[in-house]
Amino acid sequence: MTISACQIGDLNVANDAPFVLFGGMNVLESRDLAMRIAEEYQRVTEKLGIGYVFKASFDKANRSSMQGKRGVGFAQTMRDFREIKKELGVKILTDVHTEKQIKDIESAFSDCVDVLQIPAFLCRQTDLVLAACETNKIVNIKKGQFLAPWDMKGILEKTKEAREVWITERGTSFGYNTLVTDYTGVRYILDNFDAPVVMDCTHAVQKPGGLGGSSGGNREYAPFMAFAAAAVGVTDFFMEVHPDPDNAPSDGPNMIYLDQFESVVKKLKAIIDAANA
Repeated sequence: MTISACQIGDLNVANDAPFVLFGGMNVLESRDLAMRIAEEYQRVTEKLGIGYVFKASFDKANRSSMQGKRGVGFAQTMRDFREIKKELGVKILTDVHTEKQIKDIESAFSDCVDVLQIPAFLCRQTDLVLAACETNKIVNIKKGQFLAPWDMKGILEKTKEAREVWITERGTSFGYNTLVTDYTGVRYILDNFDAPVVMDCTHAVQKPGGLGGSSGGNREYAPFMAFAAAAVGVTDFFMEVHPDPDNAPSDGPNMIYLDQFESVVKKLKAIIDAANA
């Protein structure tokens, strides 16, 4: 197995390193809610000895319809990120959709973001990937739902200038409005690419466009996506939570209830510990 390690602050992100969790909310709704969720992640991860990076999006550009809510906006989200970092000391990951957004982060809000995430539908956009890699930030590339595991080779060839690159698995299109996760493919990525692999267990149970005007999902299966990935060797995980996912503005059907989060992470850690014993 190829091993790649990435240092982000005092966290060591690697395929053979201890458990690191990336997560928070899908799109930032308010500073207070973001703080509440980040505090709970931090409490649980510190209690269990797990590394943690907070995630929220400033804009959900890929919506099923024009009526889809997109967030509070770029500038307000960046200001909220700055407060969250100041109060909690966490590292922050967020999506970018355009080269301009990357330039705006670099010019005015570079202190607010530690990891730039390339969304799955944009993972082959060469100019976007190159622009992210030209920064001094870590780049997390979500594998497109339309790609085979070995198709990531061409994408990674575009990242040679990057400080560090992670690959995130979030499921593969399987007919209409359905995703499946191929764990032999997850293992292939672990074995063949020099990059840490992250399992996105909540987006893996999404049903894209499944509700007509928005995406559906099966949140009850999200923990099992993580458990299965741990069993094949993944040690880094991505998950989103919400205190009231049924009323979340984006991806609520596949988000884990905030009050169930600790129980899920405890079980996941037990599987990781057993797999690496």
